[in-house]
Amino acid sequence: MPISASESVAIILVCALCTFLERYLPFAFFERREVPSVVRYLGKILPMAVITTLVVYCMRTTDFSAAAASVPQLAAAAFTALLHLWRRNALLSIFGGTVCYMLLVQLVF
Repeated sequence: MPISASESVAIILVCALCTFLERYLPFAFFERREVPSVVRYLGKILPMAVITTLVVYCMRTTDFSAAAASVPQLAAAAFTALLHLWRRNALLSIFGGTVCYMLLVQLVF
């Protein structure tokens, strides 16, 4: 069932409002208070946990018995890690690792 233009605009406005509030409320809530130690701890730990989960998720179906399947993934993962350790830029690391993997898959293997 197609939706009208006004319904589409309403949906976009509600999504925008929710996104704005989601980003604004923590600053409003902690404006005059010290950030709890649990929140600071989670801010330190969660990024590494998310990246580890993504690596495990991406490597779970890798066939390590065939070089054509495993070498590009492992090489791109190693390249991504080294690039991140060198430059400390998540966007560059993700982009560089993706380009490395695609070049290996398309041109080498």
